[in-house]
Amino acid sequence: MTSKPVRTLLHVFPGFGPGGAQMRFANVANHLGPTYRHLIVAMNGATEAVRLLAPELKVKLLTVPVQFGNSWRNLKIFAQTLRRLQPDLLVTSNWGSIEWGIANWAARLPHLHLEDGFSGEEAQRQFSRRVWTRRLTLRRSIVVVPSRTLYRIARDTWRIPASRLLYVPNGVDCDLFTATGDPADRAAAGIPDCDVPLVGTVARLSPEKNLHRLIDAFARVLREERRACLVIVGDGPERDSLTEHVRAKGLESFVVFTGRWPNPERLLPFFSVFALSSDTEQMPLSILEAMAAGVPIAATDVGDVREMLSEQNRDFVVERDNGMLASAITRLLDEPDRARRIGAANAHRARERYSQSKMFSTYHELFDGKLLRAEQLGRVRD
Repeated sequence: MTSKPVRTLLHVFPGFGPGGAQMRFANVANHLGPTYRHLIVAMNGATEAVRLLAPELKVKLLTVPVQFGNSWRNLKIFAQTLRRLQPDLLVTSNWGSIEWGIANWAARLPHLHLEDGFSGEEAQRQFSRRVWTRRLTLRRSIVVVPSRTLYRIARDTWRIPASRLLYVPNGVDCDLFTATGDPADRAAAGIPDCDVPLVGTVARLSPEKNLHRLIDAFARVLREERRACLVIVGDGPERDSLTEHVRAKGLESFVVFTGRWPNPERLLPFFSVFALSSDTEQMPLSILEAMAAGVPIAATDVGDVREMLSEQNRDFVVERDNGMLASAITRLLDEPDRARRIGAANAHRARERYSQSKMFSTYHELFDGKLLRAEQLGRVRD
């Protein structure tokens, strides 16, 4: 029997450091196994997320010269690279890789573009230049989005035809989040073993996550004479700024930065409340993970967050305001029985709506090229 030929996929990321898009790719690739040959380009040279990939996968990191600010030169190099490699599928990720989509107009390879949301610069409004670039570049690609909010933007603002647009919600391995917390993990993360509730978040320390807002909101919680500790899991470019902000607020004894943590599911069981303070999100994996762990959530009303949560939790999704976020956190801390019921409802909803199985099967079909025609795409659209 002749074995099925291995398909080569060229994945282009703005950066292949830790992040939601990179984690989703790793989860999908690890699940599908060595079925594909993955070529990975990180535009900024960051490749730390490669450690998330299983060793048995067929993976190769490629170095392609990028000259930021010189689009014409980049387009020529990218087009040459595509013609030389001739992958079975080009997979681009977010705005930072859009030039590869433009270059592909010459190579004419099957193209899958994954759009997860916006960095801080587009958090408040869509830039007309980027709207037109997406509109023209992606009109014959397949565009995949993880949130209904982003689906509406892609359809109505970017004018991606419905026949080329697919909503695929993120999923998590709910079974990973059922264990109780191990005190050894708590100690290793530097979280004090004290009898106070923990307000926690898991996030890249970057501007769009607006963790300054969370620190300010937490300061208000403490001002009302409540004993609590804030745990910030993650790392990123704003680490020094946030540390200084904590110091300026006099909160050094109440805030813990764990740094990058490889297994956040081991820390989530210790949280009394999970907090999200972002200015922009679409369908954050951190929210799904907190839901799967049975944690109640106080969050800003961004992207699909309100719709993702259990109905009982939606009263704690608030405007992007320090005081309102502080109030949501305070109410959950003040009503622990209600908070536990909300957490249980979140866990049930995560398992019911956001398991990984559907996400895996859809990406399998996309990677195999089975959903690259409009008539096939329509049958899986949610």
